[in-house]
Amino acid sequence: MTSTFHGLEMAKRALNTQQSALYTTSHNISNANTAGYTRQRVNFEQINTLTASREPGGVTSGIGSGVQAGSIERIRDRFLDVQYRTENSKHGFYQTQAQVLKQIEDLLNEPSEEGLAFIMEDFYNSLQDLNGDADHTGTRSVVVQNAQALTETFQYLASSIRDVQNDLKNQMDVTADDLNSVLRQINDINNEIAKIEPHGLVPNDLYDERDRLLDSLSTMVDIDVSYDKSSGQPSPIAEGIATVKLKNVGEEVTLVDGATRSISQIDISYDDDNNIESFTFTNAETGDINDIEADDFNTNGSIKALMEMNGYIDAGGEVAGYYNDVLADLESMLVTYANEFNATHQNGLDLNGDAGIDFFVFDPDDPLATITVNQAIIDDPDLIAASLNGDSGDGTNAIELAEVYNKLDVGLGTRTSVKSFYQSLIGELGVKTKEANRMRDNSEVLRQQVEENRMSVSSVSLDEEMTDLIKFQHAYNAAARGMTAVDEMLDRIINQMGLVGR
Repeated sequence: MTSTFHGLEMAKRALNTQQSALYTTSHNISNANTAGYTRQRVNFEQINTLTASREPGGVTSGIGSGVQAGSIERIRDRFLDVQYRTENSKHGFYQTQAQVLKQIEDLLNEPSEEGLAFIMEDFYNSLQDLNGDADHTGTRSVVVQNAQALTETFQYLASSIRDVQNDLKNQMDVTADDLNSVLRQINDINNEIAKIEPHGLVPNDLYDERDRLLDSLSTMVDIDVSYDKSSGQPSPIAEGIATVKLKNVGEEVTLVDGATRSISQIDISYDDDNNIESFTFTNAETGDINDIEADDFNTNGSIKALMEMNGYIDAGGEVAGYYNDVLADLESMLVTYANEFNATHQNGLDLNGDAGIDFFVFDPDDPLATITVNQAIIDDPDLIAASLNGDSGDGTNAIELAEVYNKLDVGLGTRTSVKSFYQSLIGELGVKTKEANRMRDNSEVLRQQVEENRMSVSSVSLDEEMTDLIKFQHAYNAAARGMTAVDEMLDRIINQMGLVGR
């Protein structure tokens, strides 16, 4: 038989349940602008009215017992998380690539009056002037000065590019440290969750922080995340312990092992020129070590972009990487130009009637850093071999020297001159930078679309929460009104009935 106070108990449970919903809604509103917060809801549960009975069937259904507040659940779609992290890895790659390419564009500074092309044109023009004024000391001094400006520009470019490479190497190390830090934090949260979930509790705030860290990790590398149930008696909606694996590196690398509560930290190996040789992932708990050759590190993210820009050792043991390619092209252009110029200079005669000496000198092991004008020519511009017939006013060889800049088939490619080779180098840089910017923008659009989809599910909508506040408030008021009605009924029964005998 139903208790006399059954209605009061049912109304009390309704009040408590609606109050929980109001508090949860207020919590959502309070965190509307909190980064990484996922909105929550109270799962209302109807109280089971089935009771054991000797009647046929073994159970009977009585009067409803009302509602109770069940679990408080995050509203989140894991599939959208996977999509977002995949796009975030791509965006991290292209954004870093675009930033680094912008640096080298700024270094080469083309076209401008400070760029290498303008300096070479100045040197070319001064040699043209020397043709018509071969015996003039001032004209010869201008040639020497422009030649020195040219060699200093090559030295500056080489030094600046290598400085940027050192910065990229430092940035790689900092990024690796950040990655290791994020892995430690994820593992710490896993440990906390493993202590809480077995008791049937649902640590939503820890889930939010873990997801925020996973999003941050996906900027650096492409990851695959799976979840395992905690031991004990976890809630059916408990998310469990996260295991994080690295994708597209040729072999399975577990960054965060949910089963052993351990992590594999990254360490980067370089050669003497700061080119990346390999990535080593070491798990101190299990002793597992994974060595990934640089050429096999194909996971999207900022680390891969930094590696490809800075330089690495490929599968054939050769140096690769965009900055190394640019340095190699500049070195090839310089050596070709200097050797061809020296050969042409030696074919001429100076003001003393002697055969020309080497105009440019450099160390073959590092031409870009050591290229200079021959000190003898700096000290005595009369040694410039501008003549072919030995006459002091003859500047025929100066024309030949100038045309080295435009001479085809000098070793840089079929029908390619030093000038066209450098123009091609700048053109390729421009195309590559434009492509990186385009891919960065495209990946940002895709990432933003997935993020908007994810936010439409998980983020706090103030309009929706305000509507819920009103809804739960009215439900609370209705439950209170029900309690009042039961109270009046009981008052009628207890105080106003059974007056006979008084």
